[in-house]
Amino acid sequence: MTKRVFRWAVPLVAGIGVAAAGIAGAQADDIKIAHVYGKTGALEAYAKQSHTGLMMGLEYATDGTMEIDGRKIVVIEKDTQLKPDIGKAALAEAYGDDEVDIAVGPVSSGVALAMLPVAEEYEKVLLVEPAVADSITGENWNRYIFRTSRNSSQDAISNAVALGQEGVSIATLAQDYAFGRDGVAAFKEALEGSGAKLVFEEYAPTDTKDFTANAQRVFDALKDEPGRKFLFVIWAGGGNPISKIKAMEPERFGVEIATGGNILAAMAAYKELPGMEGATYYYYEIPKNPVNDWLVAEHQKRFDAPPDFFTAGGMSAGIAIVEAIRKAGSTETEDLIAAMEGMEFETPKGKMMFRADDHQALQSMYHFKIKVDPDVEWGIPELVRELKIEDMNIPVRNQ
Repeated sequence: MTKRVFRWAVPLVAGIGVAAAGIAGAQADDIKIAHVYGKTGALEAYAKQSHTGLMMGLEYATDGTMEIDGRKIVVIEKDTQLKPDIGKAALAEAYGDDEVDIAVGPVSSGVALAMLPVAEEYEKVLLVEPAVADSITGENWNRYIFRTSRNSSQDAISNAVALGQEGVSIATLAQDYAFGRDGVAAFKEALEGSGAKLVFEEYAPTDTKDFTANAQRVFDALKDEPGRKFLFVIWAGGGNPISKIKAMEPERFGVEIATGGNILAAMAAYKELPGMEGATYYYYEIPKNPVNDWLVAEHQKRFDAPPDFFTAGGMSAGIAIVEAIRKAGSTETEDLIAAMEGMEFETPKGKMMFRADDHQALQSMYHFKIKVDPDVEWGIPELVRELKIEDMNIPVRNQ
């Protein structure tokens, strides 16, 4: 393959390429994987889980050998610092200088959108995990992009099942970038025909600390609506507004707070919301399958804690890579694409399948209701209903 001119150059930033131990001794026939993700910044907790899961997924799928068909797996880590320009440069460096076979990441949807053209430029697969925005496998998609993470439509449809009932009025509060805006757009579409109506949208910068004005605008929009009223929060990373808005006593206006799943640390705020319903991508006690059994047991043994939201996603990505290379019998890009389109594979969530149309992994989601246990540090999402692949009509948005 003849590489095209590299158009993504930016001034090098210290620490942009951080190699995993052993990369200096990598051999020509090694399988090289780049994990390009936001190791530092507001989503650092997500990133750490994602990397732990990726390594455990590679380990699980290779029965602990970290080899595929006799070829050693070498993982190179690169930090995007949650900056789109650095993400672009880091991915180009991985494909060009490091000559990796496949890349995984990033954490941020905004960074992911900046990275997509680089995969097309170098004609190499980018497996997106855990960035969520619909536009990644929608209007900005190209054929080199696959995604194990759920997308905004999967989040939206599953949460619409939980909240969308006749006579319900909903306002949203979301972060003012791709993740939040794509999430609200998909949620609004998913509510159509449910009997519920979305009456107000509020957006806030990702670094917002004081949500007083945002919440007041939401309360003003909802307070005179008849029937049941929800504030649905779509938020990622630090500064989650749920506890702060709960302290403003939304119940004075008849407003209930609702949101989807999150990491365990963020779900500490859910203890203030017993009975809250929503939908989640993963909670370690919900899926019942051998892959999740292994993940839960091994993570507990190694880290003295259960696996978290993005650990499961990282593991799914690792398993998908191993299965794809085995199926393709090669690490050549065209062989991988042919193998991955329509490929089914087992993950901690059960079966996933890469849809041929847009390479989005179709997967189960989980409608939950929060239970509070004084001996558990977070609100527990008890399963109400598993929404399986066939239960959700996920739109293809790249047409």
